[in-house]
Amino acid sequence: MNTNFEEAGLIEPSAELRAELLAMAAEFASGGDDRYREINADFDGYLRGLARYAAGVDLPPGHVPNSTFFLVHRGGIVGRSALRHRLTPALEHEGGHIGYDIRPLARGRGYGTLILALTLERARSLGLARVLLTCDTDNVASARIIERNGGVLAAQVVSHRSGKLISQYWIEL
Repeated sequence: MNTNFEEAGLIEPSAELRAELLAMAAEFASGGDDRYREINADFDGYLRGLARYAAGVDLPPGHVPNSTFFLVHRGGIVGRSALRHRLTPALEHEGGHIGYDIRPLARGRGYGTLILALTLERARSLGLARVLLTCDTDNVASARIIERNGGVLAAQVVSHRSGKLISQYWIEL
């Protein structure tokens, strides 16, 4: 499906997004994915946590500052990206600088490629010269998104978390 992205852009988290974020959390949960359970449990706490991470304040050991953005198109949230400001040895293995996800009902429309491209612009503004992204090797859609944005496969390693093979990609900025 060809989608016109002229009205799409990244925005930072805010209380005004409550209804849209609750709807996105419910959509993920309906498919058995509870990655946004905190939004339902404590929305204000969720926003405070994102602000702490963006500022690099009171982070748990081993965590790094990261900025969260939401991809909005035609007034609705279609995805989220997280930009880690630097890497730890663990993130160099798995996780990288950028993570992103697209709402299940918005997948297959080019939003993944767009959210990564827009997040790469934010990485440039942080002064990063290159970024690392990782994905499960069997996640062909994610690999295509990374490659469309200039990702070059550097290695394939075994995930310490899942035991699955993951691909590591570098993107020069």
